[in-house]
Amino acid sequence: MTEPALDDQPLKILIADDSDSDRLILKALIKRLGHDVRDACNGREAVEQYQTYRPDLVLLDALMPVMDGMEAARQIKTLAGERMVPLIFLTSLSEAGALARCLEAGGDDFLSKPYNRVILEAKINAFNRMRLMHQTLSDQRDIIRERNQQLTEEQEVAKRVFDNVAHTGCLHADNIRYHASPLSIFNGDVLFASPGPAGGMLIFIGDFTGHGLPAAIGAMPVAEIFYGMAAKGFNGADILREINQKLKRILPSGMFCCGAMIEADFKHNQIKVWNGGLPDGWLISPSGQRKPLPSRHLPLGILEPERFDDSMEAVSTARQDRLLLMTDGVLECQDASGQLFGEGRLLRALDRAGDVYDAVMEEVQTFTGNQSGRDDLTLLCLEMIEETHSAAMPERSVPSVLSGPREWHCAYEIRESTLGEFSPLPLLLHICMEVPGLRRKSGEIYTLLAELYNNALEHGVLELPSGWKHSPDGFGRYYEERHKRLKDVKGHFIRFDLRHSMKAHGGQLRVICEDSGPGFDFENHPALHPDNGERSSLNYAGRGLMLLRRLAQSVTFHHRGNRVEIVYDWEYTGVSSGEEVSVG
Repeated sequence: MTEPALDDQPLKILIADDSDSDRLILKALIKRLGHDVRDACNGREAVEQYQTYRPDLVLLDALMPVMDGMEAARQIKTLAGERMVPLIFLTSLSEAGALARCLEAGGDDFLSKPYNRVILEAKINAFNRMRLMHQTLSDQRDIIRERNQQLTEEQEVAKRVFDNVAHTGCLHADNIRYHASPLSIFNGDVLFASPGPAGGMLIFIGDFTGHGLPAAIGAMPVAEIFYGMAAKGFNGADILREINQKLKRILPSGMFCCGAMIEADFKHNQIKVWNGGLPDGWLISPSGQRKPLPSRHLPLGILEPERFDDSMEAVSTARQDRLLLMTDGVLECQDASGQLFGEGRLLRALDRAGDVYDAVMEEVQTFTGNQSGRDDLTLLCLEMIEETHSAAMPERSVPSVLSGPREWHCAYEIRESTLGEFSPLPLLLHICMEVPGLRRKSGEIYTLLAELYNNALEHGVLELPSGWKHSPDGFGRYYEERHKRLKDVKGHFIRFDLRHSMKAHGGQLRVICEDSGPGFDFENHPALHPDNGERSSLNYAGRGLMLLRRLAQSVTFHHRGNRVEIVYDWEYTGVSSGEEVSVG
């Protein structure tokens, strides 16, 4: 019995032979095997038949007139392209060189004359198996290529959406330098930076477990939370709590985000740091002195919200200090032999004179050469600069279509333990921003509210002397004492009273902030009377009061100095500022 074709379909076989008798005999044998056959009497006709017939297998005589079998074989193989068409030479040749030339022309095997039916059938079946296997592999390759292209397109779409949410923020600022070399289009490293409404800067750098799209699943909500909350005036600790809660809820078991949050305050020369699972950050002075900023927390997305620790370490800085942060891709990048870059090489780079960012990048590039890293690599350098040179809040590109209230009065008070657990600034800012005309003044409004609240809390309720901040030791003592005193605020409160009214070409926001502290001698305070020659004695609280004077139309102190009233007049075309300060 004859074996059927492996695909249960008869094969299309082309025979080319100039011998009519040989051609007829071979054609009859193949038809008995159940296949469809066409024939040609020379090489040129065989090539023409191939183009119209598209056979599965070609039996080709080596020596034919018009065009010999070798030239016909070369042309047929070219026409076949990636499609596998087995080509068997029909020959009585026995000389090794002639047989080799047949193979070089594209032949796959030989069939000697006279023909043996058993051998003929076995070879046809064997080459059909090869043809089907090749076709299967080609189909699978095409499927893989198509799916890979689809995945790439999906990643590109995801990245476009991600970039719309996770815009560059203020990564373009003059005091920021960064490098990101992802292993894929949409990767697990994230880097966000946003100016604060009252100045300064918030920075988040993160590294999700794994690589590629699965590692970046959490990047979208993290970006939305970071930029959304930063624009509303939330601090780093608030944002960290929200990110941790979100990631804990949405990420599968075993996935988390190592990250670091930085609050940079250029006005007061300080940073606050939270590091959860990233390599040590470094604060480096122009003279080369280094302060490590190690990881003291678990990564985001591991702990339940009630167990999460959002405490940030306050660090005193100086002008031109540089903060260096990185993901573990820097330490884990490899050279050609597979050796890791490691912390030792990083520290040697930091010891070199010059810019620390350039030194680290040059050391990494020299070490790795042309070797691609096995991890995403992100490096950030932030320089502490003058507040006036820091990045500004971006303008809102799409204003709200809601009209919002125009004439309103709001009273808000926080008491006792809430003072240490909750900042009312984002909520108060949101209330003010409901007035359409004030939405473009968010930075100034937040600055006014923040200065009032921080002075009321730290210098009013907690009675912290700002003079402590003048030295590194005093700076540490200040925040240690602040944390300690926040635990004992029984009976204390801070109360805000806000009123807004419209005017001919704008409006007026009146804010009263009252605290339960003992107050201060505002009548002799140098910040309120800068012409008395005591300008050099201004401390941090004094600078805040001078800022209130510069932004507000008037600043008035009542009672013992623990009740401050400011008037902020604004116009549709700009803010009118005044220098009036009154005491009462």
